[in-house]
Amino acid sequence: MQPEEQLIKQRIEKLHKIEKLGINPYPYKFEVKNFSDNILREYSKLKEGGKSNNKVTLAGRIITLRPMGKIAFGHLQDQKGKIQFFINDKEIGKKEFELFNLLDLGDIIGVQGTIFRTKAGEITILVKKLELLTKSLRPLPDKWHGLKDIEERYRRRYVDLIVNPEVKDIFIKKFKIINSIKESLNKEDYIEVDTPVIQPIYGGAAAKPFKTYVNDLKRDAFLRISDELYLKRLIVGGFDRVYELSKDFRNESIDSTHNPEFSMIEFYQAYADYDEMMKLTERIVSNANKAINNKNEITFMGNKINLKTPFKIITMKDAVKKFGNIDVDKLNDKELFKLKDKYKLEHKGDLTRGWMIQLLFEHFAEPKLMQPVFIIEHPRETTPLCKWSRKNQELIERFELFIGGFEISNGYSELNHPIVQRNLLEEQAKELREGVEEANPMDEDFIRAIEQGMPPTGGVGIGTDRLTMVLTGSNSIKDVILFPMMKN
Repeated sequence: MQPEEQLIKQRIEKLHKIEKLGINPYPYKFEVKNFSDNILREYSKLKEGGKSNNKVTLAGRIITLRPMGKIAFGHLQDQKGKIQFFINDKEIGKKEFELFNLLDLGDIIGVQGTIFRTKAGEITILVKKLELLTKSLRPLPDKWHGLKDIEERYRRRYVDLIVNPEVKDIFIKKFKIINSIKESLNKEDYIEVDTPVIQPIYGGAAAKPFKTYVNDLKRDAFLRISDELYLKRLIVGGFDRVYELSKDFRNESIDSTHNPEFSMIEFYQAYADYDEMMKLTERIVSNANKAINNKNEITFMGNKINLKTPFKIITMKDAVKKFGNIDVDKLNDKELFKLKDKYKLEHKGDLTRGWMIQLLFEHFAEPKLMQPVFIIEHPRETTPLCKWSRKNQELIERFELFIGGFEISNGYSELNHPIVQRNLLEEQAKELREGVEEANPMDEDFIRAIEQGMPPTGGVGIGTDRLTMVLTGSNSIKDVILFPMMKN
């Protein structure tokens, strides 16, 4: 029998002994009146050996236990932190002390007592009443080795959160980041909406979808890869400012910055262009950082990043010139296309001048964009949903915000010319039929909506998981998703 199995067997035996004492090891409720952090703060000035007769009542998990005959010390961990408790057989009843001797690390208890400071200087609860709230049958990881294996931590996040409390802090910060984004948009008179997760036709991004089947309708459907096309329908319908915090699904790679299921917030504003949306994005990111950090300078992957606004703006061609030492405007098509093989660049579909510029940017510049920077003037081929540049119709009015070496946000002056939009989506549908899995199918209903008339519109998508990575200094997207998808 494995050691863990033996420990589980012992805990089950203790469970039966507790039941024989007439104690329900899984009661229905417990009234919590205090939390560890508030107690520690309130009694922080208590002198060594000092006592308080005020009663406190709290609940949590036993994370340390030091029995010493008729007394014992331990630590209880609740949602706010941890605090030491002291058990003395003279302070609690005989039955309660019998119960205490049957407790293990990981058990959840409720205690009521008074506060004192030990000779070692630690604020401690003198337990007057003890109640078992949950008997834990499976032991926590060994305290010396902990739950160190990173893959195991992601798979058993519930244990990770218990033994590595700092992990919980990241997800509390993620909540604050998302809440800040929503507050920023609400202050700008945006309305939060819901759009379908299961869609008859997917679109809004270059990605391979997850496919499903609707039994009652007897037809295929897809998990959304983006909210874009539905949010634009709402712009057509008269909602001038809308946003959605959504789960999107893309059947693609799993790595440090990609998870097939991820969170994104998309927002669209009528009568705005990409310049206005770029400024709004900058404010949103700055406010999100202020929500969890008290300074502009943060550290990510060993790099000092300064989030002081305004962020820099650079064209894609200038980025290739700066980081790759390649001036694409001085190369003809033949010279430019040769660089694909030279640098072993991969591309699906027809290779064009615009796609070569995009590939060179991704290869040379993208990983080096540590400081916040908006990349503008993208090649026209890179998206079928964006307006062409007013300066050069080989380019589009698109920006991407990069921080920490990867894309955080993507925004456009949205294409609203129905005939041009139809032609571009037909080209995408043709590529899809020819085997380019990331291309989009034709969405006739979306075209009908644009034909109804969509006002000039600016739109943005922000990857909230990636933004949380940067702002919390997390090295992997798995660190900011509670239950990430794992490879075997």
